[in-house]
Amino acid sequence: MNEELWTKIRNELADVVGKDNFRNWIEPIEFGTLTEGEAVFYVPTNFIGDWVTRNFSDLIMMRLKAAGVPVSRLKFTLAPASRPQAARVPAKAAATTRTAAVATAAEDDLPGAPLDPRFTFDRFVVGKPNELAHAAAKRVAEGNEVSFNPLFLYGGVGLGKTHLMHAIAHELQNREDGLRVVYLSAEQFMYRFVQALRDKQMMDFKQLFRSVDVLMVDDVQFIAGKDSTQEEFFHTFNALVDQNKQIVISADRAPNEIKDMEDRITSRLQCGLVVDLHPTDYELRLGILQQKVEQQRQQYPGLVIADGVLEFLAHRISNNVRVLEGALMRLFAFATLVGREITLDLTQECLADILRASDRKITIEEIQRKVSEHYNIRLSDLIGPRRLRALARPRQVAMYLSKQLTSRSLPEIGRRFGNRDHTTIMHGVRKIEELMMNDSQLADDIELLRRALEA
Repeated sequence: MNEELWTKIRNELADVVGKDNFRNWIEPIEFGTLTEGEAVFYVPTNFIGDWVTRNFSDLIMMRLKAAGVPVSRLKFTLAPASRPQAARVPAKAAATTRTAAVATAAEDDLPGAPLDPRFTFDRFVVGKPNELAHAAAKRVAEGNEVSFNPLFLYGGVGLGKTHLMHAIAHELQNREDGLRVVYLSAEQFMYRFVQALRDKQMMDFKQLFRSVDVLMVDDVQFIAGKDSTQEEFFHTFNALVDQNKQIVISADRAPNEIKDMEDRITSRLQCGLVVDLHPTDYELRLGILQQKVEQQRQQYPGLVIADGVLEFLAHRISNNVRVLEGALMRLFAFATLVGREITLDLTQECLADILRASDRKITIEEIQRKVSEHYNIRLSDLIGPRRLRALARPRQVAMYLSKQLTSRSLPEIGRRFGNRDHTTIMHGVRKIEELMMNDSQLADDIELLRRALEA
């Protein structure tokens, strides 16, 4: 194997992994040696080497073998000191002159994660539960100065947070060549930070993250309780805001609900626009399914779906869009493999396990009824405005169970309890958590209610 063959294989990979992934992860790789089945490649940083090993090594191995290269394992390592290196522009200079940074190899060191080419605004189905989040994301993606910074998106699993984050990054990069947009998870930020500490490269780490134009951090709740990482995230956040650089953050809950997050970070996260992606309604789920069907028909024109199947799925699978999409993909695969029409009977047969799991979903209304029956009070009193002690404690129990046993957000729970503010729900949940530590009778009541609801 020689450099010419590797260049050919690398160019083939560009069509497979996409432009952004190729530029950030594959293009910086240089072929080193091939000895006894081990292909050694040189990478500019350990971070890139680790990322390529985890995400692209199987793909590279497959392409090498297809080209007839006798390889059984891959190794990605830093180039030896004697090997000539491409000139690098210091990160400080890159931050000062964006266009100059784009023209240098330093651009390859941006610490972002790969973007999913499917997650664009064109493929995001907008409905009432997510229309505000979509509008805010589109405003940021326009690339103009906005009145809110950061944009904080939060909601349960499978509601579209990551899709919107990727869509923003795609749109910004397409609008302006050379814009330094970094999307990564909080876990990757922490990994990069720990690596910089270990390698004594903290100044490089600081300069790298402070030189970006848009920083996007997914699942920020994972840095909670990590004191050193929170400290660095706080300073990075402040430095970027001071430079009028845009920040987009996502989490599975509101900033003030993230346990073990430092107060100063919580305060910074709340100073921008905080948007809740509400659980999907029937119309939005049906729209998502219809869009997926149209996409599949472009690939399989003969795909036949009987009337009522999509409506059935939208009604029965309501807790998670990813589960809903996965169920539809399973139907597509089954129908194309065995050549059958997707009927309601086939749907119930093929998706029996998913439908059973969906049937076990606990609703806030069910919790409220069970608690009312247990404490022998009227349901209208439980969710009503009266503040008698005989009603307040059962109401707080119902709030606590709603938070523990459903994926609903605090504002959504508040709306189900007589349009109460989310801070009232938070207070009720915390009060029950404190009382359960010392009140064994209350703890027994809650455990009894939990078992009854989960039965």
